Amino acid sequence: MISRRSGRPVTAVVPVHLYGQMADMDAIMDLAERFGLIVVEDACQAHGAEYFSKKQNRWMKAGSMGRAAAFSFYPGKNLGACGEAGAATTNDKALADTMKMLRDHGQAKKYYHDVEGYNGRLDALQAGLLHVKLGHLAKWNAQRRERAAEYGRLLSASDAVVTPHEPSWSKAVYHLYVVRTADREGLMEHLKKQGIGSGIHYPIPLHLQKAYASMKYLRGDFPVTERAAEEIVSLPMFPQLTTDQQIRIVGQILVLTSGSMKKQQQASDKVLAAAELA
Repeated sequence: MISRRSGRPVTAVVPVHLYGQMADMDAIMDLAERFGLIVVEDACQAHGAEYFSKKQNRWMKAGSMGRAAAFSFYPGKNLGACGEAGAATTNDKALADTMKMLRDHGQAKKYYHDVEGYNGRLDALQAGLLHVKLGHLAKWNAQRRERAAEYGRLLSASDAVVTPHEPSWSKAVYHLYVVRTADREGLMEHLKKQGIGSGIHYPIPLHLQKAYASMKYLRGDFPVTERAAEEIVSLPMFPQLTTDQQIRIVGQILVLTSGSMKKQQQASDKVLAAAELA
């Protein structure tokens, strides 16, 4: 395969398990096998997420399907360190040996540099913190899934907000809970005035980033991506989020999107009804 943009061979594909939601790995692995591509999973937001592979007839963890995978332990991640940290995983011993050298100045052993490398070692303090927190990850992920389900129930009262879709073959871990709405700026400003934080992950699509200007992509080349980037809003999401807090957040969303006072009251009633049914 040759890239039409660069004229260079296509050798790898990097599926991103964005926001903790699994990519459709069976389809990707089929394409990779067909065209002889290396698959490297970006699992930086998907610690503990699972994918049901029909090919394997079993649930598989994020980071276990490609030739290698990357995880981020940035403090805000589902499994976060106290500072900068990350890890790479692989079942390929030769690749593992190469990665070990690359992270340690290219050393095969001390002072013997086989390749040019980096200083990418995980320090003992961060490793110790992560080791302790790892034992809590499954519980925290389960709580995130519960909070995501609650958001879905409460936001079912709104026609102005599109909630995330989780396919049957995915067990997402909701590193972020991202909705879509036509008036993103208006919603974020309203929530801010009410003391409710929100964010945008991510406002500029990759093909429009300055770093990839040499690829000569133009606005309109990926219309679905561009439209989504203009509508996405990240709502508060963390394991200790409470139902009462979610009722307040969703209530404020409905106040903004419902229009008249009568509609606002009806929307608030719907939120409370959804909470009671839960």
